[in-house]
Amino acid sequence: MSSGKRISHLSTLNRRELLAGAAAVSATAMLAPGAFAQQFPTAKVNTTGLAVTDTEVTVGILHSVTGTMAISETGSVQAEKLAIEQINAEGGVLGRKIKFIQEDGGSDWPTFAEKAKKLLVNDKVASVMGCWTSASRKAVLPVFEQYNGMLYYPTFYEGLEQSKNVIYTGQEATQQIIAGLDWVQKEKNAKTFYLLGSDYIWPRTSNKIARKHIENFLKLKVVGEEYFPLGHTQFNSVINKMKLSKPDVIYAIIVGGSNVAFYKQLKAAGFDLNKQTLMTISVTEDEILGIGGENIVGGYACMKYFESLDNPNNKSFVSAFKKMWGDKIVIGDVTQAAYLGPWLWKLTVEKAGSFDVDKVAAASPGVEFKGAPLEQDARRPRPSRRSVRSHLRDRRPDGA
Repeated sequence: MSSGKRISHLSTLNRRELLAGAAAVSATAMLAPGAFAQQFPTAKVNTTGLAVTDTEVTVGILHSVTGTMAISETGSVQAEKLAIEQINAEGGVLGRKIKFIQEDGGSDWPTFAEKAKKLLVNDKVASVMGCWTSASRKAVLPVFEQYNGMLYYPTFYEGLEQSKNVIYTGQEATQQIIAGLDWVQKEKNAKTFYLLGSDYIWPRTSNKIARKHIENFLKLKVVGEEYFPLGHTQFNSVINKMKLSKPDVIYAIIVGGSNVAFYKQLKAAGFDLNKQTLMTISVTEDEILGIGGENIVGGYACMKYFESLDNPNNKSFVSAFKKMWGDKIVIGDVTQAAYLGPWLWKLTVEKAGSFDVDKVAAASPGVEFKGAPLEQDARRPRPSRRSVRSHLRDRRPDGA
């Protein structure tokens, strides 16, 4: 995953070459600065006034690096910067190096909308890699549609949305929820479920889907359902309720920094996740680093990506990520999906032969990043959906 498409025939940008994979040697890197760009004059590849020059193209990075969501979103920033560095090392996009402007959403949805407008209107970025929560995405979506920007959104999400201005590189809800519930019912003989979530659109919609599947299709029972504000840290009341109701499965969709308090308090209350089945679709390796593996060992997660996936692309990606950010860093599902954004944008721009958003949107279907560290069937993104395979893994104390 650390290397991507390298174009060896500069005069032809056909689909075969765009999907040729990571093995070819980049001819662009051997050209003098700006030589490749001369074959794609700025006046032709940028007809809408974006921040594109003969040598540079500017993109935006918009995530929370402060507030309760920083625990989850910092990895996305790191992954996007890694991808940009690698792309630049290969010669950039249409011969132009990527420059990025980073903004902090501050775990606040109006701030996300404000920063998105600033990136699109003032900075005129060619694309934005950003957001984590669906609440932040919903806040910026009208801005991207009004000013015709392109957002690469990395998080698993609730579905029920389609926009030509968004590429969703994460899985939608049913690709996690149904697979996970079917597995836990079969493997753990689960009969009763307690649903928990942070109080915004993604957890509520996901649990609505989960409840319908549990009750209508599996013919099982939901014994409780509760939601908590983002940043909430006092879970003793609901933990006591779960002690009384004794669900077979705790189904937890708590996000951000609240997870640290929840899992520590759950353990302190005597819950042993090796005996009490817990499934989450929101806790990745990134959050475990803050939670502490000893506080969540024995729990299960349903994701499309784990750092331990054994394939050559993933080994290269993990190695490059740790080299850039430190050996002790961990890589979760959303972090990996964020890494795909800059690469997919590069490939799509080169397929379109243009930075213009309408042309990039039109060229997006069918683009595939051969360097992705996923399973073979999970590399082809679409503007509104993404085919993925769910994986279930025990969470170990070391976070692996």
